Amino acid sequence: MAAAVVRAVGGRIEIASSVVQGQAAVHRPYGGVVPELAARDHVSSVSAVVGRALSEAGLEAGALEGIAATAGPGLVGSLLVGLSFGKALAWRLSVPLVGVHHLAGHLASAELADPRLARPYLGLVISGGHTALYRIGKAGPVGLLGETRDDAVGEAFDKVAKLLGLPYPGGPALSELARAGRDDAFSLPRPLLSDPGLDFSFSGLKTAVALEVERRGPLAAAERADLAACFEAAAVDVLVARARRALEREGVGRLAVVGGVAANARLRREIARAARTDGFEASFPPPELCTDNAAMIAAAGLHLLARGERHGLALNSFSRVPVGEAPWAGPAPE
Repeated sequence: MAAAVVRAVGGRIEIASSVVQGQAAVHRPYGGVVPELAARDHVSSVSAVVGRALSEAGLEAGALEGIAATAGPGLVGSLLVGLSFGKALAWRLSVPLVGVHHLAGHLASAELADPRLARPYLGLVISGGHTALYRIGKAGPVGLLGETRDDAVGEAFDKVAKLLGLPYPGGPALSELARAGRDDAFSLPRPLLSDPGLDFSFSGLKTAVALEVERRGPLAAAERADLAACFEAAAVDVLVARARRALEREGVGRLAVVGGVAANARLRREIARAARTDGFEASFPPPELCTDNAAMIAAAGLHLLARGERHGLALNSFSRVPVGEAPWAGPAPE
């Protein structure tokens, strides 16, 4: 559960407060997210988290001028908790309400973190549920350039971590283990690397790791570290190669990398190296804005409110919806 307060100051958005209450302890015994437990934890914490965000911003609720809440995509039970609280608060305060697409929030985190990031640019969204490349133009809708055909890269990180016996959340644990390993110890595939398109695939890479684990039996500590390093290197190679191809194809010189996997140190290092070689600008939010947070949703919501969007109390949540499409929003304002 997360809540934040942002404000527009001199043409830019500033974060007044940002509170994130994680659920790792709730889900760790099960090795992954349990939707029902996630929603129940949201119910028990939403009021306190919002109250803390207001307190840290030095505001009373009555000072708010608008409310933004994530409407999708995601786990519907968890979405409904935040959305219902947001609708109730907007009604009590008589302020406008907008629903925000989760990926639009991640993309907004790039400009929130780096006000110098100028449009047009490409956005690489990489997380546990999403892997996609978008073109963010000066005007008009966000354009999808390519997306994963199967597993998201963050999902692959978590599944490989589980194969290696690492604790939940798996992605950060795998990256930590990979630091001690050799990234040339195993020959792992780079799926779709030679494909001329911009789509991604990580299922085959995950399967290749599973076959190595099955073939070798119980792994020694050094082998586990080597396999983690080789997997991370393969996944990062694909992400970097696809980003470079998209930048060249679109003729754009700026790349924003957002989402939970954007915090990965190897990825940041390799993107920075590619930027120096190819001559493009690369932008990463700080780690606290890479993982799911409410500041990015508030920033995206502020943009919607500024252009006159209002979604009302009939707002509903959606588990799946493409970015750029908002079935909850109705017709765009004239």
